[in-house]
Order: sequence, then C-alpha cells, then structure tokens
Amino acid sequence: MGRIVFYEERNFQGRSYECMSDCSDMSSYLSRCNSIRVESGCFMIYDRPNFMGNQFFMRRGEYPDNQRLMGMGMMSDFIRSCRMIPQHRGQFRMRIYERENFGGQMSELMEDCDSIMDRFRMSDCQSCNVMDGHWLMYEQPHFRGRMMYMMPGEHRSFRDMGSSMRISSIRRIMDSC
Repeated sequence: MGRIVFYEERNFQGRSYECMSDCSDMSSYLSRCNSIRVESGCFMIYDRPNFMGNQFFMRRGEYPDNQRLMGMGMMSDFIRSCRMIPQHRGQFRMRIYERENFGGQMSELMEDCDSIMDRFRMSDCQSCNVMDGHWLMYEQPHFRGRMMYMMPGEHRSFRDMGSSMRISSIRRIMDSC
C-alpha cells in the first residue's frame, strides 16, 4: 500500500493532505502544493483534476520544494490529482501503434525502449495496448521530458486522454516502491 503527503508550503510546512489511494480532485483539501513526502509506494501526480494534464512520477522520498524539483513550469504549485501505482511482479508487455485506434505500424515491447524512432523506425505513437505491467511514456528519447503513465488496458487515443505530446521513449515502472 502507498502513502503520500502533500503540503501547502515548502519544507513540509502548512496544511497537509495525506493520500493512500487515487484522488481525482484535491482542490477541496489544499489550495496549493509546494512540498511532498512519499512515505511508501509510487504515485503519479497531475496538475489538473481527474488525472489529466502534466504528469510527474513520484517514488519514495522527500521533495521539500516542488518548484526546484519539477522545474520548467511542468507542475508549479498546482497539483490537483494523484494516482497510486500498484506494484507489478512478472512480465511486462505492451503494443504501441503509430496512429489512434490501433492503426498504422504496430510494435511490441517487453522491455524499456530509449528511442522508438531508432528501434522501430516509428515516427509517432498515438495509441497502445498494455497487456502486462505499468509503463511511463516520455516525449523525448532517453526517458526525458514530459511523461505519461500507462496502466494495463487499451488506450485508443492519447489525445482523448488529454495529451498532445509525441512519444519518443518508453520505460517500465519496475520500482519496488
């Protein structure tokens, strides 16, 4: 089980909100978030309600200053929802597709891919089917830039999920959070 605590002020000060599962809208609990403590588990945090908007992966640890940690205006002090990532033991398997609704070129992954262009000669990825495991998709090669969390299931359109980013690399979430 995971546990994350959000604080309104830097250095774990001010009002706090503790979460041990998914929370689709934290705005009624906190007006802002400037520091985070992940006591156990792994979480995705989002800058919009209902698990939408910019995403950031959080593993066990202390994050006393979100501004410095997340930089480049990715999250600032607006964290509106969070999702607990369940631990996964076993195989990882995902099919990625060049176009929405599983169209175009298809490639299958069972391990990390630091560049879908170099490995699969695939210029874009707009849908996927996650058969096993939990994954992070990144907008830049070598697991950099904005990210998007993919849980098991069919994801027919990244645009319908609120993301307009191009996918360039993909990594399994293997942390024993």
